[in-house]
Formats: sequence, C-alpha cells, structure tokens
Amino acid sequence: TAQSSSGSQGFLCSICLDVFTNPVSTSCGHNFCKDYITKQWDNTDSCQCPKCKEVFKTRPVLQVNTSICESVKAKLVKTEVEIQQMIQKRRLKIFEIRESLKISTDAVDRQKAESVQIFTALQECVEKCLNQLIEELEEQQKTAEKQAEDRNSEVEQLSSSEEHLHFLQSFWTLKAALPTDDWMEICVRPPSYEGTVERAVSQLEEMLTENMKKTKLKQIKKFAVDVTLDPGTAHPNLILTDDGKQVKVGDVWKNLPDSPQRFFSAPCVLGKQSFSSGRFYFEVLVKGKTCWTLGVVRESINRKGGIKVSPRHGYWTIVLRNGNEYKAGDGPSVRLHPRSGPEKVGVFVDYEEGLVSFYDADTAVLIFSFTGCCFTEKLHPYFCPCLNDRGKNSAPLIIFLSRINVFNES
Repeated sequence: TAQSSSGSQGFLCSICLDVFTNPVSTSCGHNFCKDYITKQWDNTDSCQCPKCKEVFKTRPVLQVNTSICESVKAKLVKTEVEIQQMIQKRRLKIFEIRESLKISTDAVDRQKAESVQIFTALQECVEKCLNQLIEELEEQQKTAEKQAEDRNSEVEQLSSSEEHLHFLQSFWTLKAALPTDDWMEICVRPPSYEGTVERAVSQLEEMLTENMKKTKLKQIKKFAVDVTLDPGTAHPNLILTDDGKQVKVGDVWKNLPDSPQRFFSAPCVLGKQSFSSGRFYFEVLVKGKTCWTLGVVRESINRKGGIKVSPRHGYWTIVLRNGNEYKAGDGPSVRLHPRSGPEKVGVFVDYEEGLVSFYDADTAVLIFSFTGCCFTEKLHPYFCPCLNDRGKNSAPLIIFLSRINVFNES
C-alpha cells in the first residue's frame, strides 16, 4: 500500500490515511490533504480540526504547505529508489536461484548420462563373463561326451570283431587300459564343475573393478586441458622445448632476470594456464625418470626460498624419489605404494569440490587424492623434473595432449 511505502507516519494525512496530496496546514499546526479537509468542512456547519478537535470561529483560508509538499516529493523519490533497488535485488536473487537450479539440473543430467555409460559398460562386462562361462561349461560337456563315445566305440569294435587274433589283441589292450576286470563296473564319470562358477564370479569381480576404474578415468578425461609450460617461471637450469611441452634439467645456468615469478631455489616451472573454478585434467609422461614432483600449486607460493610441498604452503603434489619411493606431500608426507611405477601420471582437480587426484593414466588406478581442500585463488600446474643424478634422471617430463585422446575415444 501507499501507506506502507511511505515509510513514515509524518507524511500521512489523518483523514485519508494516505500520503499527502496538496498538503495544507491549519492554525493549530496539523496538516491534511486539501481536498479531504475542504470536503469535510463543506459538509458541516462548523470548521473543526479533525485531529485535535479545535473549533475555528471562521473558516480558515487554506494554502498549500510547499515545505511539506517538497518533503513528501523527496520522500516519494527516495522510497521509489529503495523499492527499485529492492526489486532489483529480488530479481537478482531469483536469477541466482534459477541459475543454481539450472546448474543442479545440468549436473543431474550429466550424472545420469555418466551413470548410463558406466552401467552399460558393466552390463556388457557381465554378459561377456556369462557367455565365457557358458562356453567353458559346454566345452567340458563336449569333452565328456567325446570320451564316452570313444569308450563305446572301442567296446562295440571288440564285440563285433570276427578275427580271433584281433579279438585277443584288442581284449588285452582294452583290459590293460582299464583298472578293473569287471566290465560292468566300467563307467564314464561326468566332469567336475566344482569351483567353475566361483572362479567365473571372481574373474567377473576383477573385470568389473578394472572396468569401473577405466570408465571413471575416461569420464575425468573429458575435462582435459591443453597445458603448456611458462618460461617466465622456469628455474635458470631448466631446458624447455619450444612447444612448451617438455622440461628437463640442463648443465648450464642461464642468465635470466630474477623476476618475482621465477623459481630460483629449486628446478621448478609452472604451467602457463591458471584455473579458479570448475574441473580440469592433464597428463604427464614420467617414464625413465627416477625423481620428479607433480601437481598443482596456488599462484602466491614462495618461489625464492626453501620450498615445502604441502597443502598448508599451497602445494598439492606427489613425488618420486630414488626410483621407487612415492610420497604425497600432505604435511607430513604420506608414503604411497602403487602396484607398479606409473609411466604416465594423470592429475585431476575439482576446484569447487576441493579435490586433487592423481592417477596412473595407463591402468586407471588411483594413486592418491587430496580431499576437503579449500581453494581461494588461482591454481597452476606444477612440474619439477629434479636433478640429473649423473644421467640416471636425465629424461624429460612430457605433457600429453589428453584432450585429443578423449575426442578420439568418443
């Protein structure tokens, strides 16, 4: 209502209970809308103040109170602005709610599509295992039937033989092959199927587990990004290829400017790309190396002093040392035990979820995950090829174009 929108009782007429229109003042100091006070006095014999009931001997000459009028106009303008701001805020909130709903709907649709793919693959895997089991059982049955037919054929040939010598030779041959003298005890035992189904189920479980891993990593690879190395952050001893895809430690210290972005205390380099939302994935070939560090770091990490690879200091990484010692820099570090040394490492980040996961990109095995992370600034891919170790660790770290592989698969 107009009354509530005025926001102040001082701008309301006590007759119409609305915001003043052409406000006039009586000699007693009260204000009314000119039209309403005029009509009220026209219908009575005496002129009385509707508010304090003071009676005027003569009908007052009413003049519009410009001061109140201007104040009312200013108040209305201010109220209108406040209302428009409130409307705008509500529209923005409605937009945010709709966008949130859309994001939620898209996430559900995406999850449904991924679930269909995963369960379709699992169903195909189950059908494949079932068909293999049936084939195995049928093959065993065929073998048993053939053995029975061979025995029947030998006995029939013996009983129908007309040559005495052949009969005797066949008899002794058959007798020597049989463990009993009583032919009535001869039987063909059915093959044992003990454990066949159990073995098949066990194989199925392994296949399903491997299939789940590969399917999950395939879904993650859809978020692959094209990462290149940033020369402006590279330690002076590092050698980068022109395409920004490979890095290794050289023997020559380059004369490079000591910018705030450049590493000087350790042979490290960042990815040129940064990420402050969403999900992303990249792969790095580590084959042939005995020492390396990989992961993501926040943009504000210390690049000059001693480096402490832990989430507390802005590092979410895993490391290899001495050729077979894998650790996660989780402050304190966590010893990792992958089944086999990965030759290609996949790094996946979900910014909003606070997740950083590392995979063996060839076997789809999860190596380690940082969970519950709180990201508040840009993240950069992080690469440290480590020292050459007299040539034992001279192989480069190589960034793979995972996005192309994903498109080919789909």
